[in-house]
Amino acid sequence: MTTTTTTTPPTSTKSAVATAGSSILASLGAGSGIDTTSLVTNLVTATFSNRESTLQGKQTANTAQISAAGTLTSGISSFATALNTLVAGGTLKSQPSSSNTSVLTVKATDGAKLANLSANLEVRQLAQAQTLVSAPLATASTAVGLGSLKLTTPTGAVDITITAANNSLDGLAKAINDANTGTNPTGVSATIVSDSTGKRLVLKGASGAANAFSLVSDPADPADANLTRFAFDDPAVTGSTMTGAQLAQDAIIRMDGVDSKYTTNTVTDLIDGATLNLVTAQPGTTVSLGITRPTSAISQAVNDFVSAYNELESQITTASAAPTGNSDAGPLHGNPAVRELQRQLKTITSSKLTTLPDGPQTLAEIGVSTKQDGTLTVDSAKLAKALATYPDAVEAMFNPGQRSSDPNLQVSSAIGATKPGTYTVSNIVVGPPVGGKLGVIPNQTPFLPHPTDASGLIAMTNSIAPGLAIHVLGNVSSATITVDPGLTGVLQAISDDLLKNKSDTQKGALTALSDTLNAQTKSLTTAREKLTTQEGTYSDQLTKQFMAMQTAVASYKSIQSYMTQQIAAWSNKN
Repeated sequence: MTTTTTTTPPTSTKSAVATAGSSILASLGAGSGIDTTSLVTNLVTATFSNRESTLQGKQTANTAQISAAGTLTSGISSFATALNTLVAGGTLKSQPSSSNTSVLTVKATDGAKLANLSANLEVRQLAQAQTLVSAPLATASTAVGLGSLKLTTPTGAVDITITAANNSLDGLAKAINDANTGTNPTGVSATIVSDSTGKRLVLKGASGAANAFSLVSDPADPADANLTRFAFDDPAVTGSTMTGAQLAQDAIIRMDGVDSKYTTNTVTDLIDGATLNLVTAQPGTTVSLGITRPTSAISQAVNDFVSAYNELESQITTASAAPTGNSDAGPLHGNPAVRELQRQLKTITSSKLTTLPDGPQTLAEIGVSTKQDGTLTVDSAKLAKALATYPDAVEAMFNPGQRSSDPNLQVSSAIGATKPGTYTVSNIVVGPPVGGKLGVIPNQTPFLPHPTDASGLIAMTNSIAPGLAIHVLGNVSSATITVDPGLTGVLQAISDDLLKNKSDTQKGALTALSDTLNAQTKSLTTAREKLTTQEGTYSDQLTKQFMAMQTAVASYKSIQSYMTQQIAAWSNKN
């Protein structure tokens, strides 16, 4: 006889028990007449409703605070970035201008101030490179002859040797180009051009009269008659087919009646701070150089700045609003980070943007003022007067600047590399070796040699002005280096201070606020998970209790039914 055993799988999870319990309750509810499913739900809700409401309120407030903090952080960062981009574009700087750009164009050297540029120039001659061209050969592989040609340039002389291995027009061009490489290149390049007559060798040197070159037969290894066809400027050669397509010459510029010569058509040292690009030579034609003031651009920039500031102020006002009878408080009402942001922004109109001695130095002095509600306004008449009376000073307010009190020192560090301030330098010697000191005792430190400028110095990282670099033109006993922030520097400094995140003890107000709110989010998430677990545990507990009650009630009703039936049976018998 075979016995079959049926195994009922045990309930493995609380959720399974809860699901089964709910089903049982639904079926047993009729036994007691009580809707135990709803009863459990209502009891759990009643027990945890206050805690649920409190936690939900905290989470809603936390979400609103994070959103508001993100808006303010993005606002101050975007504000600074937009202004930096505007200034970097150069539209707020005076630009040099040429009265005849078909003759020459002009642009300012990086960091140069050309406020007083005024000059009359005449381009009498353009610089050009010596160019030679050979008679045509049938193909680039046509033999050119054997021997050596001596190529002489300002850098020295080099032999161009042709053997059986490279006896072709291609080989000759390659040998010349190979000599134009290495640590002492000749400056002469070779190309092969093709036209209807065949293949021709073209040689071109560097621009300028001093860079003329010659190609002659080498006495130590004379070129044969075929190779001497490519000689030039060799009195001993009569059969050369090389012709001078273009002679080497300097550019000649006449300014104030004085002619100056330059090896290239890009001239950087005729007018301090200006780069000239010579386009065509027109002797007798005078070209006037001057300055185009960015008056309209600065006026527009001031108004745009005020509009952007007021937009940010509006965001701050909304986030920090006090409660009223008709509205709740802003999500960041009373928050110290917001107060710090407001405090720093309010200093902008009174901050010194430039230290130029003549003219306005603050926004307030050119017509930007703060209204009672914290927003800014522009006095257009006052701004126009400042632009007309002190154009250099107003321009300097929008463009970070740096300058030396001594002409023998040039500030070579990039704009923004050094924090604004006035720094004393002393005992500067041109060397070699170049050297000097930065600051005054007890905060004095020696300069270090600049890594890429043999006549330059750079401040130590632990000095009072890390990042400061200077180019030394002569000995200086003492001088001052001034770094002005401009409006971009002031606003960027505020943004950097509020958003800094160097360490746990060196965090900006907005960064610290963000960290605090994110920590609150994690804490509230943990609290939510804990409360959900507690609710589930309590629900399970009630479910079990009511299941036991329903089982007992069903049992009692079964007994009652049995007793009723028995009593009825006994009555019938009697």
